[in-house]
Amino acid sequence: MIINNNLNAMNAHRNMSFNTAQTGKAMEKLSSGLRINRAGDDAAGLAISEKMRGQIRGLEQATRNSQDGISMIQTAEGALNESHDILQRMRELSVQSGNDTNTNVDRKNIQDEMTQLTKEIDRISTTTQFNSKNLLDGSMSKATTAQANTTSNDQLRVTNASTNVAAGTALTALLDKDGNSLGIEMGDTITVSYVKDGTTVTNTFNVSDGGETPASRTLAALGTTDGTTNDTNTATVAVASGSLNISASGTGSTGAINGFTVTVKDANNNIRQAATNALSAFSETVQARETRSNGSATLQIGANTDQSLVLDINSMSASALGVKDLKVETQSQANVAIKVIDNAIQKVTSERSKLGATQNRLEHTINNLNVGAENLQAAESRIRDVDMAKEMMNFTKNNILNQAAQAMLAQSKSQPEAVLQLLR
Repeated sequence: MIINNNLNAMNAHRNMSFNTAQTGKAMEKLSSGLRINRAGDDAAGLAISEKMRGQIRGLEQATRNSQDGISMIQTAEGALNESHDILQRMRELSVQSGNDTNTNVDRKNIQDEMTQLTKEIDRISTTTQFNSKNLLDGSMSKATTAQANTTSNDQLRVTNASTNVAAGTALTALLDKDGNSLGIEMGDTITVSYVKDGTTVTNTFNVSDGGETPASRTLAALGTTDGTTNDTNTATVAVASGSLNISASGTGSTGAINGFTVTVKDANNNIRQAATNALSAFSETVQARETRSNGSATLQIGANTDQSLVLDINSMSASALGVKDLKVETQSQANVAIKVIDNAIQKVTSERSKLGATQNRLEHTINNLNVGAENLQAAESRIRDVDMAKEMMNFTKNNILNQAAQAMLAQSKSQPEAVLQLLR
């Protein structure tokens, strides 16, 4: 019987030790707030939750990355806003200079302001930075090789035909895109003007019978200077994709042709407006590029590899915009400058629009990242965090069992003592 009582004591002691251990674990979970405090608590759950934690922290950092990207975009866009204002003022000055009420001295004063405004555009492009990273000097552009620019005109047709013009089409046979005759006649004077590297180039020729070379009665003559074939100031005339294209003969921004305009006058020096408008409807379709390496910025906007966005910003210098050393000292120069500045304004507008679209995208990215991180945190919490109510119930149960085991252990000691009393 004494042996049986010892076994009962051992059993009570074993249960008390188990209950004490369980009470300790419950107390640990309640004090830490975690269901898994060590790998032994739930090995599989630990592995899954640690992977989720990596994703959560990655998503949170990607959110901060996106916010930094927005800040960089806003810095660049703010600088371009000022460039926009400068170009608008330059256009205003060009219109002012185009008025012959101004004297040469007046136009020189206008030119002085134009020069200073051009220098400020260059200063903005070279000094605008975010975290010491240049934004507008072209170093944020994608890799490219030097290329020439092309201006295109799709407003012309051949007489009695529905197709667009060819480079060898006679000027006297031209229709506008609606089929109306441009009214160009033999003996009319055509002046081609454009700006190349700050120099206003003006080519004038008469619409003749085509006896000379090249024939000045065809559209190919638009790419000639003083009746001679393409030289350093000229361009190549060609037809592609239904448009009449004028391509610069040289590559890079210094060789670009900006503000390509055509003026048609009759023998009495009166402007043929319909012909002038149709022949001047050129717009830049291929922008001149300098050779440069890839400097575009990659924004890591996800928690994993290759979840990124590439941001590139073209050079916004005066040379890239085509307004470097732009002259307005004569009426003809001012006339061409207006179109050159219009093209420059369009380039800045396109760049600002691209930046704004990217910013809007990043704002949606941030919202998506926040939702993903929130849902992952909820899932990770279900695995890793303790259910306080349930664990408090376990703690209370184990605590009661532990007290009961202690009482039974005491009872197992009193029973042998009672037997020994009988032997006295």
